[in-house]
Amino acid sequence: MAKNQKLEQMKYEIANQVGVNLKEGYNGDLTSREAGTVGGQMVKKMIEDYENSMK
Repeated sequence: MAKNQKLEQMKYEIANQVGVNLKEGYNGDLTSREAGTVGGQMVKKMIEDYENSMK
C-alpha cells in the first residue's frame, strides 16, 4: 500500500473513532474543530508509531 493510501486509511479510521462524519470527496461542511481533531489525532498516532519504531 502506498504511503498516501495509508494516510487516507488512517484519516478515515481516526475520524470514525472520534465520531467525525468524514466522507470521500468534499468535506467542507466539517467544523474547524472536527477537522482539527482528526488531523491532531493523525499526528499523535504518527509520532507514537515513530517512537515505537525507535525502540
